[in-house]
Amino acid sequence: MCALRRAPTLAHMTKHNIVQLTGIDKSYRLGRVMVRALSEVSLDIARGEFIALAGPSGSGKTTLLNLIACIDKPDRGRVVLDGVDVTAVPLHRLAETRREVLGFVFQTFNLLPVLTAWENVEYPLLLRGVPRRERRTRVERWLEHTGIADQARQRPDQLSGGQRQRVAIARAMAGDPKLVIADEPTANLDSETGTRILDLLGEINATTDCTFVFSTHDPALIARAARVVRIRDGRVASLDEATAAA
Repeated sequence: MCALRRAPTLAHMTKHNIVQLTGIDKSYRLGRVMVRALSEVSLDIARGEFIALAGPSGSGKTTLLNLIACIDKPDRGRVVLDGVDVTAVPLHRLAETRREVLGFVFQTFNLLPVLTAWENVEYPLLLRGVPRRERRTRVERWLEHTGIADQARQRPDQLSGGQRQRVAIARAMAGDPKLVIADEPTANLDSETGTRILDLLGEINATTDCTFVFSTHDPALIARAARVVRIRDGRVASLDEATAAA
């Protein structure tokens, strides 16, 4: 769960990884041609990181996110998520892992149009069988935390882009994920709204144990990241410690 972050003790100061990628290769068939999307990618992501995957279109960022998210499998190599080698688990059995460990935020929001903001946040909890009283507590907490509580009864088509993204963030966090995966979370927002969303995501990361992994082209988001993994031609080109926030 994303519990409030405790002051570090000797045990907590030891680095623990939420994600470990080792020797990852991934190719796709396009017609008669095999296209290498990732090649020999190895990467460790520590618990609590705020990390950006940056690179041009077609560099392999989305493929890498899909592997971390247990949506796809590598052709070669290992993906270890929260201590479990998920490459050894069939894809159809990873739905529970996604529900229990991961939260998702998308550039297109992916809200259910016929449900209100409240119902969109509550829906994944219903699928998990969370008791009604606990669902209510979680939904109220995260709608309030994301500043969207006053729009709880509105449907997505009645909300602005920034409001819809706040609902999507509340939905992701209500499941108490250990890792939030965000694919271009500011891409469909104007710069001012995007800045407010980044402020919110940074505040959540700073006050919880949740890890955030983004794919992005947004220089503002890259500047906010504690670490930037630059992907080029399916390989890790560099690992940059961000200095803008220092």
